[in-house]
Amino acid sequence: MLNILKEQIKDNHILILGYGREGHSTLHRILEVGGFASVTVADKNQVQLPDSVKALCGEHYMDTLDDYDLIFKSPGVVLPKDPEQYSCRFTSQMEVFFEAYRDRIIGITGTKGKSTTTTLLYHILKKSGQDTVLAGNIGIPAFDILEEIHPDTRLVCELSCHQLEYTHVSPHIGVLLNIHEEHLDHYGTMERYIHSKQQIYLHQKPQDLLFCGTDVIPAAGTCRSRIYSVSDQNFEADVLLSGSRIHFEDHDYQIPTDKIPLLGHHNHLDIAFVYAICRTLGISDRQIEQGLISYEPLPHRLRLVGEKNSIRFYDDSISTICDTTIQALKSVSSVGSVLIGGMDRGIDYHDLISYLSVDPVPHIILMAATGKRIYEEIHASHPDFHQPERLHLVDTLEEAVAFAKEVTPAGYACVLSPAAASYGIFKNFEERGDVFTKLALEN
Repeated sequence: MLNILKEQIKDNHILILGYGREGHSTLHRILEVGGFASVTVADKNQVQLPDSVKALCGEHYMDTLDDYDLIFKSPGVVLPKDPEQYSCRFTSQMEVFFEAYRDRIIGITGTKGKSTTTTLLYHILKKSGQDTVLAGNIGIPAFDILEEIHPDTRLVCELSCHQLEYTHVSPHIGVLLNIHEEHLDHYGTMERYIHSKQQIYLHQKPQDLLFCGTDVIPAAGTCRSRIYSVSDQNFEADVLLSGSRIHFEDHDYQIPTDKIPLLGHHNHLDIAFVYAICRTLGISDRQIEQGLISYEPLPHRLRLVGEKNSIRFYDDSISTICDTTIQALKSVSSVGSVLIGGMDRGIDYHDLISYLSVDPVPHIILMAATGKRIYEEIHASHPDFHQPERLHLVDTLEEAVAFAKEVTPAGYACVLSPAAASYGIFKNFEERGDVFTKLALEN
């Protein structure tokens, strides 16, 4: 792979756009292979760099992009214009990685469920004895794992929309779980957001495989690979989840729900994806079950974090859309209070409001910008909302947890499932979940 990188950067003036974790990783490899004319790092914030590397920092760090031959764009950096409007060429760490290893990559994307699906698949493959390495949006830059890759290594990669949006290579096995309204602050329209996710299959070859939800099946003529549809409702799907039973080809598998730590129907649907992929790769039911039972769920994904004063506290801070909050309320028994709200990204909360109206949860605690918007929208536009006195408006997570402790009945659960992003309030959803846990369990 380093030979591919060296060829691409040879004699070129290189810009690394964004200097987060992936930017650090990219710079390390570029300096390792050498042969470039110059290398510059551009970031809004001030950065510390080796003496041989130029820095371009501050509010105007993207004003001179056309001065460079090749730009490695980090995920999440929003270009002022479409890439076609620049004279420079854009690439990314993940695209170079795909060019080198696409034939052995399982790439997983979707609005929700991708981290659980990725880590569960990796865990089962690893436990079954396969040489497997994990990378991508899970927090492991692809360039950081090069020394772990051997001739037979299988690569499992979580892929965000930002990692996919400008790629021109798709993985051998693509997984598109779902697409929900999200990241509209970045993309502006759902069409642009959807298109970024579709890069998982748009460049696949006829011998490749795509596992996708039935509501995101590619339009005719847009995907050349073999498609396996996955659903919990469509009986025509190639992979059907019926209750907790998975039907795939000649296999009929009962998820051992009493033995696994993954809660909720939405997690069972992720398991259905993983099951079908594993069976396609020759993994037995017994090996899959051993992996399911021994898998440790990721933090902040509808996880029981503890009990205090006979109240069970669940951290579902990963929830940033309506559907995940709805699934959380369906999955946890005896919910006494739910904490909703965060940064306002402009998503439509109609479905969540409709669900909350009929859900029996006695206390709906609304916080921050989206909590206030939901509260106002209910009172202004939903006069038939069932028992609006269940709604409680607070400003902060601290206030929300304190109030939940007062009103949640003993023996019931308090669930943090914000249906909103954490940015502007917390560093990320992990910090939000950690703060919730600390507040919930302290005296």
